[in-house]
Amino acid sequence: MTEKNIEKKTETVTVDQFIARPPERVWAALTQPDLLGRWWAPSDIRPEVGHRFHLQMPTWGPQPAEVLEVREPELLVYTFADWTLTWRLVAEGRGTRLILEHSGFDLDDPQHRFAFDNMGPGWRDAVLPRLAQLLESD
Repeated sequence: MTEKNIEKKTETVTVDQFIARPPERVWAALTQPDLLGRWWAPSDIRPEVGHRFHLQMPTWGPQPAEVLEVREPELLVYTFADWTLTWRLVAEGRGTRLILEHSGFDLDDPQHRFAFDNMGPGWRDAVLPRLAQLLESD
């Protein structure tokens, strides 16, 4: 019998948001629990590889997360429930280009399909603009 290694094809939501603040300020909003809770979800995040924490999602409750990669102030990668969030910060003029990749959606799984269909617009139209508004108002 021959064993086949079939790798699941997954999809990624990518969102690009300009924020009129320097990367260090955007980094703080991604990595400081009090700030993260003001625009997205309360958590006990810490930008240290291997740190395990929870994001307190309003509808879903506490979701497990683990920091995978940190390059301050330009890259933060962590797991989030079944997915991976990759935050890239690129200095642009007097601000920051924030690029979010939310990856690992298995579109054959109905829950993943539902999340994929809703999280793209949610990140783009609500969550990241809320981050930009918070930072640009202080």
